[in-house]
Amino acid sequence: MWQKDVAEYCQTCERCQKANKSTGKRLGNMIKIQEPSRPWEIFHMDWVTGIPPGDDRSYNALLVISDRFISWTGIFTNIISNIDLKFTSELWTNLHQLFDTKLSFSTAYRPQTDGLAERMIQTLEDNVRRFCAYWLEVKDCYRFTYYLCPLLPALELAYKTSIKASTNQSPAILEKGWNPKLPQDSLRKYFFEIHPTAASFKGMLEPARKHAVRCMEDSFSYAKDKWDKSHATPDLKVGNLVLVFLLTSITSKDPKISKTPLQDLFFIEALHG
Repeated sequence: MWQKDVAEYCQTCERCQKANKSTGKRLGNMIKIQEPSRPWEIFHMDWVTGIPPGDDRSYNALLVISDRFISWTGIFTNIISNIDLKFTSELWTNLHQLFDTKLSFSTAYRPQTDGLAERMIQTLEDNVRRFCAYWLEVKDCYRFTYYLCPLLPALELAYKTSIKASTNQSPAILEKGWNPKLPQDSLRKYFFEIHPTAASFKGMLEPARKHAVRCMEDSFSYAKDKWDKSHATPDLKVGNLVLVFLLTSITSKDPKISKTPLQDLFFIEALHG
């Protein structure tokens, strides 16, 4: 029996837990967020701040809103965002109570939960950076100057008609069943009718949406497999004592010292369920 007692003592030694470096897998497997079955159901949102204002306007931030199904906007049944003060204010929560919209917030310092908005922001920043040639104004061949704000609709049109890797479809296809006519289409000698007929509209739209749902499920399964390979399922129960890592509260500049857990124990408490 003493081997079991020694092993249990070593695994639960408080001093060892605080001082030794963790060599095992990080705890916590990936949990699937509710997937939408149709457009205008769930969307992600986040802020892009610190943008220098251009022209005679004072805009210095962007609110990124992206539908989880078609990467578009509208009124939804569920909103996933971080715990920004603007998203937790009384005005915002009361407004969506009137809309019967559920507000779901990501855990602090876990941007993976709101990954769609984070990825959308990255795409937006990359496009704007190239679109405005590293500044908030562009000049054409006739030396006319155009500022960023009036040109954003053209950038939005380009995004809506581009194919997304997660769904293999463009947002316009998933929303309306067809892509809007683009300027380059007018330059072609022959081009096909863009709008589907009434008889074939449903036959074109429904398969595209079902295919998009399958692609989203496959995308999550691939990401979950990669995540779970480096993470372990926690064997914890309500009432257990655990050590919590909170690197954001450590002010030491030495990385070797800062990578230590808090020097206190915490009880696990069931807040939901």
